[in-house]
Amino acid sequence: MTRKIIHVDMDAFFAAVEVRDHPELKGRPVVVGGDPKSRSVVSAASYEARRYGIHSAMSCAKAYRLCPEAIFIEPRIGRYVEVSRQIREIFYSVTPLVEPLSLDEAYLDVTENLLGEPLARKLAEHIKKRIRDELHLTASAGVGPNKFIAKVASDLRKPDGLVVVPPQKVAHFVAKLPVEKLWGVGPVTADKLHTMGIFTTADIRASSVAELEAALGSFAGFLFGLAHGEDPREVETESESKSCGSETTLDRDTTNLEELFALIEELARGVAAELKEMGRPGKTVTLKLKYADFTSITRSQTIPLHTDDAPTIAGVASRLLQEKTEAAIRPVRLVGVSVSGLLTDDEWVQLWLNFPPHFLGLSSPPAAFSSF
Repeated sequence: MTRKIIHVDMDAFFAAVEVRDHPELKGRPVVVGGDPKSRSVVSAASYEARRYGIHSAMSCAKAYRLCPEAIFIEPRIGRYVEVSRQIREIFYSVTPLVEPLSLDEAYLDVTENLLGEPLARKLAEHIKKRIRDELHLTASAGVGPNKFIAKVASDLRKPDGLVVVPPQKVAHFVAKLPVEKLWGVGPVTADKLHTMGIFTTADIRASSVAELEAALGSFAGFLFGLAHGEDPREVETESESKSCGSETTLDRDTTNLEELFALIEELARGVAAELKEMGRPGKTVTLKLKYADFTSITRSQTIPLHTDDAPTIAGVASRLLQEKTEAAIRPVRLVGVSVSGLLTDDEWVQLWLNFPPHFLGLSSPPAAFSSF
């Protein structure tokens, strides 16, 4: 059976939430990221701000120089988490096979779905309409027979776009894509391909796996498949009971540690907010990096007590970045922060027995009273 995959990507999510919550900002260049006089970085920019060249991971100071009239807003991660959960509720009303990639995007496998609708296009339209009508936000969606095709399609007509690529049109759809559009191809891999005279998927298809392996190693076979529109990756559903995390891909690779520290702080705020909402603090903080050459690493540290405290999570992840990675010399394209080792129900009971209600002044277990 041919799979039917939808990739949904919210349009300028953080900025869009701010404009929705503050209608007076509509039509103005909005930058979510903090005071331009600080060392903060841009988390999101409205489409009005993007016209000035402002993008995520740029320093707010530079964003201000590009557009002095922009409205700079401190991120409200808790609010974005709240809205993200509302969006996911819409996804889960369509299918249980949802793979969240971040607060603002996800893959959905709708091959079989809860609405009994055979056409993935209609399901994508249904999701977009509910997001627009119920949450007053817009999303772009791509529909295809696999994750790669759906992801590329969702980027083509932003904002508020919908692109459907049926199986019979996949070959034509991928025929002349630049290699930079292929999953896993960052600047370093793209440079290697360019030196081989390979600039598009058509060039890859005219090559051979053996030639590609000489330059790219084991990644060559997967890349060759992508150039033919093939992607065997499954939609992987999240397991909230085991861990909680968030990651972001930078618009531009960087070795600037200050920018990376700021991104870690932002991610940690989102993770902490989700942990609080789940009522499940955790003990192991994990930092994930993906370098420009697509090499991924993870570095973890387990702390003495369970926590859902954003500064604690950010502090541990920042130390891991500084002491356990090569981020200062190897350009980074993706940063992720997660917390695992979450408190179980049995552990909650034990803690509750140790700290009785009259002692805590509470009638039910707190979200977390053991922050490290």
